Amino acid sequence: MPEPDIFYILGNRVRRELLSHLTCTECYFSFLSSKVNVSSTAVAKHLKIMEREGILKSYEREGPFIGPARKYYDIAISRTYVATITPNVFWYRGLELGEKPVEAISVDVSDIDVEEGDLLKLVGSFLRATSELEKLLDILQAVETIRDELMKNIKKRYLEEIGDMTQLAILHYLLLTRKATVEELSDRLNLKEREVLSKARELDRFVPLIIKDETIEIDEERIKQKNGGENNAGED
Repeated sequence: MPEPDIFYILGNRVRRELLSHLTCTECYFSFLSSKVNVSSTAVAKHLKIMEREGILKSYEREGPFIGPARKYYDIAISRTYVATITPNVFWYRGLELGEKPVEAISVDVSDIDVEEGDLLKLVGSFLRATSELEKLLDILQAVETIRDELMKNIKKRYLEEIGDMTQLAILHYLLLTRKATVEELSDRLNLKEREVLSKARELDRFVPLIIKDETIEIDEERIKQKNGGENNAGED
């Protein structure tokens, strides 16, 4: 299958929102329709476009109750995309995730002169800078592979131990953004603001949060304290 037109896919807000929900949990059509503020016809159109581009795959599965099978959607790729757009450079690359993490890599561009030298020296400097960029891409690929695996395991553990999908959706978004307003979460998750606050307070029992001035963020200091205090494990 050819490379998906990722810029075309991500250029639409509704498609970005659908992808955000699909990274949180497997979704059937009516659930996705309830999470975005467009018609079900528009949702079907966007899902069809992404499936055609190879971003999504669909399948049918019987539900827990008597009735027709539901159509589910899942993301079909695992890639990180990097792009540069300047007056002089338009370049992008898709990095396939899932490779073995790389060892420590040293990157040094401190002695690359961007102005001095004849044409061939400038070309040589550009090629050297590109070689350093390739090292950074290897690091990015490794880090994103690790983050993807960690997010998968966080979701699995949360559903097994807590089982609240709305709490998980808030945690998922905060892990990716670190900080969000109640209004932003309300809009993103299609919930009332009071529901967001209520669910965030419940989530705080399991993952420390800072909830202040209509803003919610993960409390990294409390997490570090809890992870470092082995003697106090289980007391909170």
